[in-house]
Amino acid sequence: MDDDAGDASPPPAAAGVGATAAQSRDMAASPTSSRSVTETVNGSHRFVIQGYSLAKGMGVGKHIASETFSVGGYQWAVYFYPDGKNPEDNSAYVSVFIALASEGTDVRALFELTLLDQSGKGKHKVHSHFDRSLESGPYTLKYRGSMWGYKRFFRRTALETSDFLKDDCLKINCTVGVVVSTIDYSRPHSILVPDSDIGYHFGTLLDNHEGVDVVLNVGGERFHAHKLVLAARSTVFRSKFFDDEDGEKNEPGENDDVQEIVIDDMEPKVFKAMLHFIYRDTLVDDNELGGSSSEGSIFDTLAAKLLAAADKYDLARLRLLCESYLCKAISVATVASTLALADRHHAMELKAVCLKFAAENLSAVIRTEGFDYLKDNCPSLQSEILRTLAGCEEECSSGGKSQSVWGQLSDGGDTSGRRVRPRT
Repeated sequence: MDDDAGDASPPPAAAGVGATAAQSRDMAASPTSSRSVTETVNGSHRFVIQGYSLAKGMGVGKHIASETFSVGGYQWAVYFYPDGKNPEDNSAYVSVFIALASEGTDVRALFELTLLDQSGKGKHKVHSHFDRSLESGPYTLKYRGSMWGYKRFFRRTALETSDFLKDDCLKINCTVGVVVSTIDYSRPHSILVPDSDIGYHFGTLLDNHEGVDVVLNVGGERFHAHKLVLAARSTVFRSKFFDDEDGEKNEPGENDDVQEIVIDDMEPKVFKAMLHFIYRDTLVDDNELGGSSSEGSIFDTLAAKLLAAADKYDLARLRLLCESYLCKAISVATVASTLALADRHHAMELKAVCLKFAAENLSAVIRTEGFDYLKDNCPSLQSEILRTLAGCEEECSSGGKSQSVWGQLSDGGDTSGRRVRPRT
């Protein structure tokens, strides 16, 4: 009998079996559904080429690379060839390409390159996949280093007399759309649950001083708080409030009087920021975390002092949040001092990033004041940088990079504090 036949009536059933069959029909009346959705995950990056005239003459096939940027789970970079990529063109054209800068196999994507008109007239030069019929589908990049772009992006003589070049500067916008497929599954019933608001309510408790049972005197400034909240967040506070001198546990409520504790090793603004995290589970605003002027030491910023406080009071999540914030500001000029800070306060994630960045840009980093600081105060960290460098060199030799990290030492580096990355 054909398995697909479905018109035959069921045989007579014993008591109770008929109810089961009715349940099956009810379930079939409310089916679930799913659909496959193929779309693009888009991201853009602006690449500014300052000093175009100085880049000319570097040679056919040699490029200037942008910082890498992430789109669709992959790293990308823009390559600009001042003397062109094709030897047959005799440097008559500039070339521009978008390159896959991370590991990936058969990555399908759409691309757009825009050379910005800097006259304000809006007459940009645009090469785009997005606004044209895709007869052969998206472009497929087979492996890391695969590129899409134009060998003859613009004739050099025309470029140098155009509105695209202003103050010896070019600006290129790059958009990448990575093709992804997902399954959209529709469930019969769902209820949207909002994000947790516990941080808001605990923050209100702190702001209103409701039920406070401890006052913390920090540099003459008094902060009202709750022992249970502090103890729940920090093992250091838990020990301070609920362990007696003999190590015995004290039950909450044994001392109902408001207790005042003096903290003399922290600035009031740092303690206030730490309290903000303890109650709200978030960092204070970015403009507060920056601390002193950009010319000051990294150690003088609120973010650095808050990292130290997180280490002292065993606030692991706060420490990681500070590491993430400080990581965004790593550059040639700051990496050595940030490394010293991370090592001092057990910020292992931040330390690992600093070691890798310093090793990849060693020729520039060694000429900074921060590196001199490491020589005088943290010589062991210099050894760690060299060990990381050796690991990078091994990766370069096995990964087929075009220029080794040791090559930077002979080629020279950027000492102006800008980010420097090895070409890939």
